[in-house]
Amino acid sequence: MLKVRVLTAAVVLPLFLLALLYLQNIFWATLLLVLAVIGSREWCNLAGFSVKNTVIFMILTTLVGGELLFLLSEAVEINAYTSVMAWVYVLSALFWTGYVPFQLKYPRKINNTLALMLVGWLVLIPTALSLYQLRAINPVLLLGFMATIWISDTAAYFVGRAYGKRKLAYHISPGKTWEGVVGAIFAVIAYGLVWVFVFADGAYIATLIPLLIILAILGIIGDLFESLIKRQAGVKDSGKILPGHGGILDRIDALTAALPIAILALQVFNSFQL
Repeated sequence: MLKVRVLTAAVVLPLFLLALLYLQNIFWATLLLVLAVIGSREWCNLAGFSVKNTVIFMILTTLVGGELLFLLSEAVEINAYTSVMAWVYVLSALFWTGYVPFQLKYPRKINNTLALMLVGWLVLIPTALSLYQLRAINPVLLLGFMATIWISDTAAYFVGRAYGKRKLAYHISPGKTWEGVVGAIFAVIAYGLVWVFVFADGAYIATLIPLLIILAILGIIGDLFESLIKRQAGVKDSGKILPGHGGILDRIDALTAALPIAILALQVFNSFQL
């Protein structure tokens, strides 16, 4: 299994980096929409949708996601920091900071189809939009935010394995510990300091470090939420499209919570700079 995971990562990661850095905007938007539609199919499986509702959800995801990406692509041509999709990011922020923590503390399975569709869209669509807009601002900046999540996740795993004793959410993900969370935060702080002093000449330390810590915490929340949904669905992975890694949702679970808040924070910061 480890060999398969490494081989998949060795193929997918370079392809993703090439797409991130070199694809034209129209093709980047198309790629994001395709990934969102694949993610919507996985969400249908987790939610237990009927065939009819699966088709409806996937078609609506394609139409709504495609239209919003088109509107965003036009807006970022004028101003990369455009707030045209701020309402989507605000809804995402309210979802991840309000509803999800409550759901994690008091898990309750959602049985209403419409509610499950709305949750699916709140997970998928803001992520696609934020991936597009962050890249429009600066592909390296997007990569930096994504690296925050990867570093946080890696540190939490290794620190948790070495020192973890107090369970973070045993009923959802038994392997996660509070010690792992602390390790993740310290790793992100160290990463943020490197970012500030090596690449930004010491600027933005008072804003960037707190933002990265918030993104790391949101990433953990996103990871736990998908773990909860999978546990309620009785499955280990959201899909099988990535051998050894599961599905698209398994790979972006932390990013779904973090990236919309990252672009929202940048928009707020930019508005104060004007």
